[in-house]
Amino acid sequence: MKLNEIIENEKPREKLINFGIKSLSNTELLSILLRTGNKEESVNVLSNRILKEIGSLNKLKNTSINRLNKIKGIKNAKSSTIVAAFELGRRAFKENQAKIKLDNPKKIFKYYKNDFYGELQEKFFVLLYDTKLNLIKKEELYKGTVDNITLHPREIFKSALLESATFIIIMHNHPTGDTTPSKEDIKFTNRLIEIGELMGIKILDHIIISHQNYYSFMENSSKSNKIA
Repeated sequence: MKLNEIIENEKPREKLINFGIKSLSNTELLSILLRTGNKEESVNVLSNRILKEIGSLNKLKNTSINRLNKIKGIKNAKSSTIVAAFELGRRAFKENQAKIKLDNPKKIFKYYKNDFYGELQEKFFVLLYDTKLNLIKKEELYKGTVDNITLHPREIFKSALLESATFIIIMHNHPTGDTTPSKEDIKFTNRLIEIGELMGIKILDHIIISHQNYYSFMENSSKSNKIA
């Protein structure tokens, strides 16, 4: 093989074509997205610097356009491409959601933990299910302060009624990383169960999530919480 052919094969796009996507490093994959470097750096050098400055590929996938634009050599065009690529990946991953039974805490945690990654505020989601435990919809209902959510039960059951849901699983995050339920979490959960029993809509679980682990009221129902 001639020298110019070796050099050509080392370019990320040509390497992908000749050797397949698995042969590329994270830096090379990012280089393909960015396409060009700048006056001072090649696209490979720029891509490598971005990954080092952000810290990891995992952190990059949750980085905002505003944060990316603060990196030297990055402007709206490149930052938008990066953000859009990761969002496409997330949507493709979740497109199979309807085919998978998200009917136990471990599955739900694995599927949705990245929705809470890096959040400094509490977020509250409701998962709505039909009579056969098929997921109808996931809906974000609230985003609160650093350590508090103010949410009325009627907002949860309004969504359930609109979607003709039979079962509900609720989930929210603790930004501190400690998934131990607070007294307010327990009180709120038991209140929802009581209302659900009156309305004929069963609360199956309340899951508290951090990026590393989760707490399920259902799994711990034999301890001190009312949920069953």
